[in-house]
Amino acid sequence: MAVTDEAIEKIKGMIVSGALRPGDRLPKESELAAELGLSRNSLREAVRALSLIRILDVRQGDGTYVTSLDPQLLLEALSFVVDFHRDDTVLEFLAVRRILEPAATAMASALIDDDQLEALSAQLDALGPAPSVEELVACDLEFHRGIVQASGNSVLCSLLDGLSGPTTRARVWRGLTQEDAVSRTLHEHRMILGSLRDRDAEAARSWATVHIASVEQWLRTTL
Repeated sequence: MAVTDEAIEKIKGMIVSGALRPGDRLPKESELAAELGLSRNSLREAVRALSLIRILDVRQGDGTYVTSLDPQLLLEALSFVVDFHRDDTVLEFLAVRRILEPAATAMASALIDDDQLEALSAQLDALGPAPSVEELVACDLEFHRGIVQASGNSVLCSLLDGLSGPTTRARVWRGLTQEDAVSRTLHEHRMILGSLRDRDAEAARSWATVHIASVEQWLRTTL
């Protein structure tokens, strides 16, 4: 394992230094192993590990390439890990979301354009006054994703996409068991949208915080 770790670090060093750039093809296995002072087996294991986390792309019959290193691609590994969360860690995921999403919503208030605002408004209008819990949660995911995308920060968007999965079940359960959950969520969405229309960063941040904290507070009382 230590030898494989060394191989991973050496390939990482080549990418960080710019010796290998996004889209570059790695030298032949024998050449790269000799250049880095590695055995071919340890190099092979390192390539396999780096391909799992989307640093490298192994193309059968063509060679091994450095990926685009796009944040969304790299953070897919986070989504994979997050899928293994335990129920007792959902509150921790919500706490992280409560830190990041209001900041993204505040950022979006200065950058979101009229077409994006209209798309968000159309999503809410399509739900009507009494959607099912499943419809509401699906819209909730798309509504917040649209806002975070409008923040212009692809890393933040990818992080929040990865964190949204573990909290989905909690949101559905809240909608089924808390009497005013649907109407409250609709109201909070409208207030967030209104703040974005007004370009009011602090109001947008506050309403996004209230929105996430309400799910978090409910969950604390049920655990």
